Amino acid sequence: MPPTTVTRRRVGVSPWAGFDEAAGVPVEAPGHRLPHYSEGVRLTGVDLSPAMLAIARDRARQLGRDVTLRTGDMQALDLPDNAFDTVVCTLSLCGIPDDRRAVAEMVRVLRPGGLLLLADHIEAAVWWARAIQSLIDLATIPLAGERYRRRPIHHVYALGFTIESHRRFAVGIIEQLAAANPDRHPRPSMPASTDEPPRGVLPKVPLGRDLGR
Repeated sequence: MPPTTVTRRRVGVSPWAGFDEAAGVPVEAPGHRLPHYSEGVRLTGVDLSPAMLAIARDRARQLGRDVTLRTGDMQALDLPDNAFDTVVCTLSLCGIPDDRRAVAEMVRVLRPGGLLLLADHIEAAVWWARAIQSLIDLATIPLAGERYRRRPIHHVYALGFTIESHRRFAVGIIEQLAAANPDRHPRPSMPASTDEPPRGVLPKVPLGRDLGR
């Protein structure tokens, strides 16, 4: 599982760099996204696996980046409340037993006015792909705890966040979203269907590429 990165100021370069949209498959490895953060950003990475953290630590050393890396459970972060300006979590929620609790923990450590950036495998947008995912889940859930039919965006919205930008690709099985702390923007009204939340304002931080649908 790739480390979840929390930053003490807004990200300066797109954390989505490295996603191969043509193939529809994200490229992910511990420390893979470190080059895409601006030099002034203070980074803290959290992962349950010491082995993955060791790889990320070596990558940071190669890049000359000063990064704090800690072993931890995303469902119970050993971090203070309101500590970070931005939380970035990529391709991790699908493998965390309680994704709702993990999102709540990210929100807890996020400062008022902060930004939450998520990218993950989710339930597909078309029926035949959902059927395939259900079959895959029969093997991946008992073997590795991987669940491919989740929708973390609903947890984010339920916590009162404004969805500033949202994008799905690869028949909808990959989702990227940027969500603002409720102290930053008023919560919009809930649409009749919760499959696609209403759009908020566009991000005021340079995310590097358009995350809109």
